[in-house]
Amino acid sequence: MAEEQNGAAVNGEEQQQVQFAMQRIYLKDLSFETPMGAEIFKKQWQPQVNQELNTKTAKIDEDLYEVALTLTITVKVEDETAFLVEVQQAGLFGIKGLEGQQLAQALNTACPNILFPYAREVIDNVVTKGSFPALMLPPINFDALFAAALQQAQQQAAEQGGEKADA
Repeated sequence: MAEEQNGAAVNGEEQQQVQFAMQRIYLKDLSFETPMGAEIFKKQWQPQVNQELNTKTAKIDEDLYEVALTLTITVKVEDETAFLVEVQQAGLFGIKGLEGQQLAQALNTACPNILFPYAREVIDNVVTKGSFPALMLPPINFDALFAAALQQAQQQAAEQGGEKADA
């Protein structure tokens, strides 16, 4: 029995433990604009909402990464911009034991999933303080976005490989 436990300890040492820890979440940048001013409130409120999303990652230190989720929301009424809000919600994440594709997936899916509710709350607060109706942003499937980006990158690599073979 002692041999079994000793063997398990050796196997545990060979496999590096995956560690994932959120260390800090912070608002990195915030912008709110109402280009038309009070004139926008004279128009009938039938908004057209456009949402843009971007995620940037940076290695800060060994096993420490900054992930910044940028959401840009543009709301138009009758082809006029009612308001534009841009939030860059960031976080510091300690990630150990992941490399390559697994690390990229954690940085581009797990981290943005943690940051998104904070960004959504900031947007809701700023929009209502701007005297506009609350903006209910739907959840975002970061796993699906990451999978689609991977597939697109693979297709582009395959197309470029085919072009080089023709040359």
